[in-house]
Amino acid sequence: MQVTAVEPLGKAKWKVELDGQFAFVLYKGELSRHGISEGEELSEEVCARIKKDVVLRRAKLRAMHLLTDMARTESGLREKLRQGMYAEDIVEQAIAYVKSFGYLDDYKYAEHFINSRKSSKSEREIRSLLKSKGISREVIDRVFADVWTDEGEEEAIRALIRKRHVDPRTATEQELRKLYGYLARKGFHYEDISHVIQNYEQNA
Repeated sequence: MQVTAVEPLGKAKWKVELDGQFAFVLYKGELSRHGISEGEELSEEVCARIKKDVVLRRAKLRAMHLLTDMARTESGLREKLRQGMYAEDIVEQAIAYVKSFGYLDDYKYAEHFINSRKSSKSEREIRSLLKSKGISREVIDRVFADVWTDEGEEEAIRALIRKRHVDPRTATEQELRKLYGYLARKGFHYEDISHVIQNYEQNA
């Protein structure tokens, strides 16, 4: 393999291309240690060793750090690693590594996400948010089937009504119309909104 490009990325990192294709990012000292310079040849053996002992090791540590920093979906973690300029095969190996320890679980992520928001958001709104985070529809459906209840939807409606400081028992027709519109835009069904509002006194 020929080193066809060694380009600086900021002050400390360098992007290395082999045979015209992006290979990996290394620090300056690592370039010297492995004898990498533009126009030189790099054996497949040395390339494989760099990927395994340097780049993959760094990607695994980065993945662990990202998960320690905050809970992430598999899709979210994969995107963060890609942003760090790790090659696709390295990204997949790092993902597999953290998954093997149980540190990455979209089901658990979605379960926590739903439970922490079901008192203030509609099912439709939560589904949309989970989808935007890259969680598959299959996982979303499975978690909702396990943790969601109609009571949760109605409690969310009551919580939002309290947040709006509107009492449906004394609200004017215009205030009720605005309240219905607000809750509908949040993704709640008309039947659920109407049921909560009509029975608000006993549930307030």
